[in-house]
Amino acid sequence: MSELPPDLPRLRTVVTYLRGELGRAERALNTAEERKALAARRRPPAEPPAWLIERGIGAGRLPVRVHAGGCWDSRKRCTAISTDQARRALVEGIPACPHCRPDTALGMPE
Repeated sequence: MSELPPDLPRLRTVVTYLRGELGRAERALNTAEERKALAARRRPPAEPPAWLIERGIGAGRLPVRVHAGGCWDSRKRCTAISTDQARRALVEGIPACPHCRPDTALGMPE
């Protein structure tokens, strides 16, 4: 950084100038943050997963139900799975959700 002037009037001038620059920099930063937030709100929401598996509560957290991705009855304990994993879970006896019927959507016999 350059040497600062030793006298009071010129130091006050430097401080006044720097305060103005800081104000302009803060306004530019706020504008950039607002633009970024606006762009994030305009972005379409992520596609829901095609298939979900709901896990139970507790230490083992065993699978309790298979859901289609957009099911209204899926809960926070659901994680995304692939089509093959959904079929395998249904074949292994994990129940299908009675609301979204993933077994029917996958073309599996009842």
